[in-house]
Amino acid sequence: MTTYVLVPGLWLGAWAWQDVAAALRGMGHEAHPLTLTGLADRAHLASPAVDLDTHIRDITGLVESEDLNDVVLVGHSGGGAAVTGAAARAAGRVARVVYVESGPVPDGMAPIDLTGREFVEKRVEDGWRYPMPSWDELEESGASLDGLGERERALMSARATAQPLGTITQPLVLGDAAASFAALPKTLVSCSFPLAQVKELIATGHPFFASLSGPEWSLRELQTGHWPMLSRPDDLAMLLAELA
Repeated sequence: MTTYVLVPGLWLGAWAWQDVAAALRGMGHEAHPLTLTGLADRAHLASPAVDLDTHIRDITGLVESEDLNDVVLVGHSGGGAAVTGAAARAAGRVARVVYVESGPVPDGMAPIDLTGREFVEKRVEDGWRYPMPSWDELEESGASLDGLGERERALMSARATAQPLGTITQPLVLGDAAASFAALPKTLVSCSFPLAQVKELIATGHPFFASLSGPEWSLRELQTGHWPMLSRPDDLAMLLAELA
C-alpha cells in the first residue's frame, strides 16, 4: 500500500481529485486529496493574507497531523510551487514528488513568473483575487482543453473559486531545505506536451526544463489535456500506482 497526498492546481479543491482518489483506494492505496486555504470548501478562509507559505503549511500540516510517511506527494499545475516547498520541509516523510502538468518552481522565483505576470495581473479582482479565466483565455494561454467534455467543463465552471493572489506572487524560498528537496526522487507526468518535446527542451537546456535532466527524475506521459484528473482519472490513478 502506498500513501498519496493529492494537491490541486489553481482554482480547484480536493473535489477535482475525487475520481483519482477513489481509483487509488480501490487498488488498496491510501489517498488524501487536499483543499488548500482559500479555495473550494475552504473559500471562507480566503483573504489577502493567504500566500504561498500558507499553502505549504496546509500540505505539511496534513502530512504531520495524519503522521503520514513514505508519501507520494502529487501536485497538479499551479500546485507545483506549494508541493515543492512542502516536499523540502517534510523531506523525511516524502518518498517521491510527482508533478502532473507542472514542475518545480526554481528557488527564489514566484509562480507568477512562470505563468506570466501580465496575463494574471489584468484579470485580478479586488486587488487580490485571481478568478479562473474563460475557456478561450485558458486555451490561448497554452492550457490544453483536450478531454474536457461538457460535463467536466460544467463541473469546473461551477466549482472553481478565485485564487488568492499571494499564493502565486510570493517567491518560493527553500533555504537550508534545498539540498533535501534536490535528493528526493521526482516524476514529471506530461499530458498536453508530448514526451519527446519535453525531452528536447531538457536537452537544449530550456530554463524551465533543464533541471529535469538529473538522475532523480523519471518522465511519464499521459496523452490528454491539462486536467487529467478530470479527463482521464482512472488512467492517471493507474500511472500513479505504477510509480509506487
